[in-house]
Amino acid sequence: MDWGMRNRIAQLIQPDGHCFFMPIDHGYFQGPTKRLEKPDETVKPLLPYCDALFVTRGILRTCIDPTSSKPIILRVSGGTSLAGKDLAHEGITTSVREAIRLNVAAVGISIFVGSEYEHETLLNLANLVNDCEECGIPVMAVTAVGRELEKREDRYLAMCCRIAAELGARVVKTYWCKDFEKVTTGCPVPVVMAGGPKCKTELEVFEFVYDGMQKGAIGVNLGRNVWQDKHPVAMAKALRAIIHEGATPQGAQELYNITKNSK
Repeated sequence: MDWGMRNRIAQLIQPDGHCFFMPIDHGYFQGPTKRLEKPDETVKPLLPYCDALFVTRGILRTCIDPTSSKPIILRVSGGTSLAGKDLAHEGITTSVREAIRLNVAAVGISIFVGSEYEHETLLNLANLVNDCEECGIPVMAVTAVGRELEKREDRYLAMCCRIAAELGARVVKTYWCKDFEKVTTGCPVPVVMAGGPKCKTELEVFEFVYDGMQKGAIGVNLGRNVWQDKHPVAMAKALRAIIHEGATPQGAQELYNITKNSK
């Protein structure tokens, strides 16, 4: 691995081997998302607690302060919407040259294994890896499932993650599931957990993050469960404690409560 690749990965994965990525890319297929209508206002108080932002080039340019930000993972796939026929019909929307111009630490792309567009999205990943490896830019593969949430089980997710790694992804983002160790042990590259739809309680979030970390994940890529929370700073601070300080779900809940009541 050359210096540029190692340097970019080191920006994302902290010295303890863990990471807290925060996605704010939801608008690329949802449009204005609840509590993300003004991304700059949403993100600013959360920056001290996350290690990187996952974002599209449009929001990066218009809403993220280039003088005081975090490392950027650039969303480079898209072309579909909730109003369309199939969320899986994605293509590459942003060039590697653009990623270099924006000085990002990594790029991220969705793959839809098992969908009608499996072949296209897997080739999108493979071609992106080909181009990015030449420039020393790591690729994060996102094992997306579109509307088919029932696919979030260990056998399916393990297959998705392994395929992504086989095609050259340096990091894989996937959903937590029961028996999550079956996902991580079969994937030779680091795995980070996605949040999916917002959980009903804070403790529910803390419990699945803690469980996943114990079973091989290096961290999370959580958005809605952070910035849609009633107390997003408290949530971000508590999650960071699990990821980087080894806090238990109960310890994270206590920190959450203290933080939200300290205003």
